[in-house]
This record gives sequence, C-alpha cells and structure tokens, in this order.
Amino acid sequence: MTFPVVGMIGGGQLARMAHQAAIPLGVKFKLLADTPQDSAALVVNDVVLGDYRDLDTLRRFAAGCDVITFDHEHVPTEHLRALQAEGVVVRPGPDALVFAQDKGLMRARLDELGVPCPRHRLVADPADVTAFAAEGSGFPVVLKTTRGGYDGKGVWVVRDESEAAEPFRAGVPVLAEEKVDFVRELAADVVRSPHGQAVAYPVVESWQKDGICHEVTAPAPDLSADLARPSPATTLARGRFAPAPLEEAQALALRIAGELDITGHLAVELFQTRDGRILVNELAMRPHNSGHWSIDGAVTSQFENHVRAVLDLPLGDPRPRAPWTVMVNVLGGDYPDMYHAYLHCMARDPGLRIHMYGKDVKPGRKVGHVTVFGDDLDDVRERARHAAAYLRGDITE
Repeated sequence: MTFPVVGMIGGGQLARMAHQAAIPLGVKFKLLADTPQDSAALVVNDVVLGDYRDLDTLRRFAAGCDVITFDHEHVPTEHLRALQAEGVVVRPGPDALVFAQDKGLMRARLDELGVPCPRHRLVADPADVTAFAAEGSGFPVVLKTTRGGYDGKGVWVVRDESEAAEPFRAGVPVLAEEKVDFVRELAADVVRSPHGQAVAYPVVESWQKDGICHEVTAPAPDLSADLARPSPATTLARGRFAPAPLEEAQALALRIAGELDITGHLAVELFQTRDGRILVNELAMRPHNSGHWSIDGAVTSQFENHVRAVLDLPLGDPRPRAPWTVMVNVLGGDYPDMYHAYLHCMARDPGLRIHMYGKDVKPGRKVGHVTVFGDDLDDVRERARHAAAYLRGDITE
C-alpha cells in the first residue's frame, strides 16, 4: 500500500509537530528547511536544505510530493502560482494564502465580506498617520508593515507623528489601525478540507506579551454555554453553513475559511472589545500557537487535522478531552540547559505534558510549551504556569 507524501515548506516547530501527527497516520513527510539544525530537520528523515524564495529549489523539492503545505506564510505568491500551473498541489493555495501574507489585501478582502475589523487604511508617510489618527480618536495608532511580520515584528504602537517614521523604512506598504480598547484576545481555530468539510475547535483565550503568545486557555473562560461549545465535524459548501449551532466567533472563522477557499488550518485572532464587539485582528493559514493545546487536550489535534485536510482525508473530532486545558509557552531565559529543570517538572507533576522543540535556548525564543488539562481551571492554570516558569528559570522551587 502506498501512502501519500506531504511536503512541508519551513523547518520550525510547527513542521516538527505536524510530522509527529503524521506518523500514526502512516503519512510520509518531506521537509524543506533552511539548516540541518532547524527544529523539524532534527526529526524528519527526508530533508531538503534550500531557500524557499528560490523557484528552482521549490520545483526540486516538490518532486515526489503529493501535496505541498507550509509552516510559515513567507513563500513568494508568484512561485506558488508557478508550481500550481505546473501541476503541483499547493494547500492552502496561493489565492488564499496571499491574504495571510499581505495584511493590506487581507483587510480589503475582509471589508468586502463585511467581516468586523478595527478601523484601518494604508498610509503613505508619518503625516498621513497623523491624518488617520485625527479621523478617529487620535493617537496612539498601531502601524503594521503589510508583509513579513510575525511574533510582534513589523508592528509598532506610535503615540505621535515623530514615532511613525520607522515602519516606512522597511520598503513595503504600511497599514494604520486604530488601537482597540479590548477586554481580551481570543482565537477561533478551524480546519477545512478541499471538498468543504470543516471542523471548529473551542474558542480560546490567548495572552500576548510583546507580540508573542505566552498562554492559551481552552475554552476561553466566562463564555456562555453556546459560546464555549465546540462544533462537531460538519459539512458546508463554500460560504454557506450547516444548520448546527455555532457560536459567533466559530461561525465567523468558518465563513472566512469558506469565502477565501482555505484548505487546512485557519487561525482567526480576535479582539473582544469592551463594548461587546468581536473584531478580527490577524489570520494565519497554518497550524498556530493558539491551537497547541489540542495536541494533548483535544480528541484530534490541529496538526493532525491540518495533515488530514491537505490530503483531503476525513477530518477528526475537535472536541476537548477535559473541561479545561491550559498551554503555556516556554521562552528561553538565562539558563541555557533546561534538562535538569525538565526532570524536576516531570517528577513534580506526572500529569504535565512537556513539548520541547530541540532549539538552542536563547532569551525570548520559543523553545517549547507545557500543557495541563483537567476539571479545575485554577489548578490547571497554576500547574502549567509553574512548570513554564521553572523551565525558564524564573523560579527554582
């Protein structure tokens, strides 16, 4: 029996965890990585080293793959269109992926669809930023480069015109957005297959610091029963929904996935505002940090469902295994050797799930995450936070 080969462009921890999910499915994995030390390159057998920005490299990598997918959104759109024209199956396709690559195009398309977003427009220079601020409630204003940003990079909060010059030095268009007065950040994670089957995970609450996700709680606390309920697998045509009751954020994410014709995992990052609105902040068309909890906390993880989706396999059950799951990222601190702390955490809490990415420890770098699930949110949260803090070296007992 011949099982398919998934080609993953990008060698980071998302590719590493997707490969892990593919193993029990019998799905073969091929990786295009930058270096042999990339997180996924350390564990995947079939690794090609090369530059994802070079079309000939992409062509050589695609040979022998049944489908190409990604652990980042930075592959040039024109290269993906060229591959597609040559018969390579690319999922998500370039016509969808471009809306995760370019924030200006994303905002314009979401406006066309009537999706609620922060007030925004493209700006030409610092004086134009001041004009944008005057059109609303004034400074501060959020500035974003339309391409190339991630984990807080390419994003600035400016308080006056004198602070607005730096984003324009990047040489790409700049998007200005209102600084939203939000209560908290949420994420709606959905997965969609080429024939339109889709599943929605529970809406989660994420806590960000300096543009980096630090903690995710699934489901988001203090939601109504309808808001917290995950949807079972449901079939929907493009842009249309099955009649199953879905809460607002899940329904919005499923609608975006259908309208943009996305294949694979879609994370819709949201602001919940003080006046009761839900606004779309960002889109990610790949497995996402907001869904890492699902490896241990859901019947089928975001990674397995992404692999299933890009191969057009039936999708798995997204329901949680326990009432609460908390995932805390482990960022590098001042202690490069985490192994002794790792042993302590395992001995202290046998129910803890630790995931390490095989990366060298550097301050502020994502090197792993910890997950705890159970019936008591306070207990689950305390255990996950303690383990992450111990691994970082913030605490020693």
